[in-house]
Amino acid sequence: MPTTTASARRDQAKREYDAYVAACPSRMLLDRVSDKWVSLVLVALGDGTLRYSELSRRLAGVSQKMLTQTLRALERDGLVERNVTASVPVRVDYSLTPLGDSLRELMYGVKLWAESNMDEVFEARARYDER
Repeated sequence: MPTTTASARRDQAKREYDAYVAACPSRMLLDRVSDKWVSLVLVALGDGTLRYSELSRRLAGVSQKMLTQTLRALERDGLVERNVTASVPVRVDYSLTPLGDSLRELMYGVKLWAESNMDEVFEARARYDER
């Protein structure tokens, strides 16, 4: 059985999308979807199509720049769809694509987990800080 070189293993891992390999594109996608604003935008859009201003109000604390960057990145990755309606003023609506909705389900679970386990996390932090 022939042995493979490290370079050949890296090339194979790239083709198989192994996020443990530093150069794997899936690692960049994991980096994107692990962002808190990405998670919150996806979960918020799970309730249906929203305008930019509605998203901004829903996501307390997000800056206009960050929300715009997040929405553009999600649109580029095929997770969010942007629909422009010609009117005065122009109406822009955002909604999830089927791919985005599949990720939203996971992110919603993470959001629920965080909300329901905060008390335990606070207790663990307090115990750790007492040491």
